[in-house]
Amino acid sequence: MVNAITQAVTRGTFSLDGQTFDVENNVWIVGDDKEVVIIDAPHDVDTILKAVDGRSVRAIICTHAHDDHVRVAPELSDRTGAPIWLHPDDEEVWDLTHPDRHWDKDLAEGQQISVGGIDLWVIHTPGHSPGAVCLYASDLGTLFSGDTLFKGGPGATGRSFSDEDVILDSIRRKLFALPEETVVHTGHGDSTTIGAEVDALGR
Repeated sequence: MVNAITQAVTRGTFSLDGQTFDVENNVWIVGDDKEVVIIDAPHDVDTILKAVDGRSVRAIICTHAHDDHVRVAPELSDRTGAPIWLHPDDEEVWDLTHPDRHWDKDLAEGQQISVGGIDLWVIHTPGHSPGAVCLYASDLGTLFSGDTLFKGGPGATGRSFSDEDVILDSIRRKLFALPEETVVHTGHGDSTTIGAEVDALGR
């Protein structure tokens, strides 16, 4: 069996509020040797599909709708046949990138998504964007945090649709309730743990 978690890294840009930045994004692929879900769809479909390595894609789960996390979601969906999942509170953000195409299925707090014998639980963590979510795989001791929590602190809140007080509440109330040994795989940069970020940010 292949590893339950595969990482791909894509490079491109993030644009919002009239500014554009170069970014590297983590794409997390979760499942077994037959089927997977893809967490986020930035920049480069071929890089993502190389990491999928021929496995069946059950879903493309977007942690939020900033363009560097959803830009190639429609193309990836077309090429794999997998539905795009997004929290509906991010509709306005999604429409900035894909005004002519809707995502396929809504994410919701407490929802369970199962793939390859792994259960992913949706945690709605607004703040970086209204519909931001994290995905918790308790059997793997792993949280996929998107841009809500990074090594060193919360995701950015200085742009449209974001709120610092809301993201801090999401992190402290929902994410810091997880076991401190939980590994946090982030949307950009290095992974961390819940315990390390509790120590850095405080409860």
